[in-house]
Amino acid sequence: MALSRLRSLPIPTVNRLSARYFHDCSVSDTHPVRLLLLGSPGSGKGTQSNRLKANFGVTHLSSGDLLRRNINQKTPAGLKAGEYVANGQLVPDEVMLSLIDTELEHLGNPNWLLDGFPRSLLQAKTLDTMLQRLNQPLNLVINLEVPEEVILERIMDRWVHVPSGRVYNLSYNPPRTPGIDDITGEPLSKRPDDTPEVFRVRMQQYKTMAAPLLDHYSDIAKTISGRTSDEIYPQIEREIVNRLGVVPGSLRVRSTSSMAAAAVSRHKRDQQRKLSIHQQQQHQVEREPLAATYSQ
Repeated sequence: MALSRLRSLPIPTVNRLSARYFHDCSVSDTHPVRLLLLGSPGSGKGTQSNRLKANFGVTHLSSGDLLRRNINQKTPAGLKAGEYVANGQLVPDEVMLSLIDTELEHLGNPNWLLDGFPRSLLQAKTLDTMLQRLNQPLNLVINLEVPEEVILERIMDRWVHVPSGRVYNLSYNPPRTPGIDDITGEPLSKRPDDTPEVFRVRMQQYKTMAAPLLDHYSDIAKTISGRTSDEIYPQIEREIVNRLGVVPGSLRVRSTSSMAAAAVSRHKRDQQRKLSIHQQQQHQVEREPLAATYSQ
């Protein structure tokens, strides 16, 4: 009877390495920041990224910046991407993934923030596979939600330095000299698609794109709402502190090898804990027949 009950006991599952993250974060542990930042055009991703870089030491990986830099440097992936851009075509997923893959392998910083990619569910699944291979899976996804009327006002006040991608806003981040880039002294320009009509189309496209991504990343995703960057940023900071155990200014950049070793160590501790629970259950089942015998 004891043996039959023992066989019916569930065996604890300890393999969590197949998930997008290795562990449940706790305030007593500090984990690397591997963040995907989502948000509609004009929602302030650039502003929030700069704050996160300053306060958490993350490296900002913008797919647009990576693309421009590799095209300008004429890297192998950049040459491929340049052909598509020159012909007005979208850069294929495999080329973008190659750019991100190369960047992460040579980054030297286990704490990073990705924006601009993925844009589809297929891209997200492919990105997940690549990050698992690099032992750097995403552990937090933040979706910025700003009222459309606020975003439209920002877009109408936006000016850009096209060669570098630097963005200025007349409301909260104006250039020192009107119409002139602060760094190069070159003229700023308006993006041709910064119009109310184009904005409405792009907003609908973003909503269609974001819904399956947020569903895919539901376990690690958080939507944060606000009208201004100052309203939104403290909420992002709170999520990082609560989920990853990291406080601003305290994150030390560790090598990827040491992080991997720490992840394996936590995994082994988890295995030992669950095995101990299972052994206790076995012991309890074996004692029950003896207790019944003495009670007769």
